[in-house]
Amino acid sequence: MDKSLFRIKVVPFLGSFIIFVMATVVGDVVLHHFDLVWIGRYLGIPGTFLILLSLFYSLRKRKVIRSGNPRTLLGLHEWLTSLGALMVLVHAGIHFNAILPWLALVAMFINVISGMVGRYLLDRSRRHLSAMKEKYRLHGMTKDAAEMELFWDSVTFELMAKWRAVHFPISFAFAALALGHIVTVFLFWEWK
Repeated sequence: MDKSLFRIKVVPFLGSFIIFVMATVVGDVVLHHFDLVWIGRYLGIPGTFLILLSLFYSLRKRKVIRSGNPRTLLGLHEWLTSLGALMVLVHAGIHFNAILPWLALVAMFINVISGMVGRYLLDRSRRHLSAMKEKYRLHGMTKDAAEMELFWDSVTFELMAKWRAVHFPISFAFAALALGHIVTVFLFWEWK
């Protein structure tokens, strides 16, 4: 057909990701321009708290906690994680002080990408494939012919469906590196 899964789903995802990166750069530039770099230094704290609050969704999904609507908690998870990650990224800025914070930042950045893949691509791709199959069925196309027509879209979807196996280990790596960064900050903090 005239609309591919890549153009309909992947391109908007890339656009949102670019906007996220640009918001980070603009936030850092604004703080530097107005000589408010000290604010960026402390943005990591509320950013981390927002990311921690977002974990209620994961706890609910794994039935560690029983209260809360999973759909509402998912929306809250996405919003809090995005805002928290943005704050942490502005906190990091373009400063090269030590390797551990940068490893934590890279892990968080990869984790954000992984979460965005789940949010923007997987659900919408599933709906796109279902709609296209139904459309082909309504036009009298056989199941095999429809599957041939949707082959590359199905391959793309199957690859995206594997994101959960990657998202959790990346989240764990980020958490470990971020905790290491926080501990070292407290160890080397100049307590005056």
